[in-house]
Amino acid sequence: MRRLLIVHHTPSPAMQEMFEAVLSGASTDEIAGVEVVVRPALTASAVEVLAADGYLLGTPANIGYMSGALKHFFDGIYYPCLEATVRRPYGLYVHGNSDTTGAVRAVESIATGLKWRRAWPAVTVIGAPSPEDIEACWELGATVAAGLTDAEG
Repeated sequence: MRRLLIVHHTPSPAMQEMFEAVLSGASTDEIAGVEVVVRPALTASAVEVLAADGYLLGTPANIGYMSGALKHFFDGIYYPCLEATVRRPYGLYVHGNSDTTGAVRAVESIATGLKWRRAWPAVTVIGAPSPEDIEACWELGATVAAGLTDAEG
């Protein structure tokens, strides 16, 4: 069975709504053979990253950057996972009150350094999530999970 690790920092109602949609998409009954593991960014470990076949990352945009919690996650897993997780797929969702550009750029820069493969464009939401935003989050989760069923291994 393939494993999808969702690492998130969910400090607001908007992030909670987005997280729930991503999780619902990743866990849909339409996708078989994928175990979904959820960890808050402050507790996710390199061991869990190494055990996973793909990743979904969620963060608010704080002062033009990803949350400190997600940065802490990357700081802890970067070198232990650098060689062992090359080409693994990831997806990203980001919520901001005014801008998400810096947060997306920061996460994508680190993912590029890890040599992870972006499986779907980042889902970014400014302000309250609309029904279309929630649908995009669901699609993100489902797409990354479904992609794992096609992966070799």
